[in-house]
Amino acid sequence: MTHTTDLLTIPALGAEPHYTETELRRFDGQQGRPAYIAYAGIVYDVTHSALWRGGMHKNLHYAGLDLTRSLRKAPHDTSVFARMRRVGILKPEP
Repeated sequence: MTHTTDLLTIPALGAEPHYTETELRRFDGQQGRPAYIAYAGIVYDVTHSALWRGGMHKNLHYAGLDLTRSLRKAPHDTSVFARMRRVGILKPEP
């Protein structure tokens, strides 16, 4: 259940926001916007990570995207996500 105001939709207490890939693209970490990435259906906030400054990681990965496929080739394992704040769930496009 959500509550709607004139300005925004607020998730019900305990509800986790859901983002489509289109919505996720708005969180690209550029021009002061938060930097979110998705992996395996979970959306993470990487805004405050020094490795994601400006919305880019190691000149290879951009914030605002589902990185599930590209991270399969990464030199680290999924334990890196334990250090990131989970902010939602990636949902299919309507």
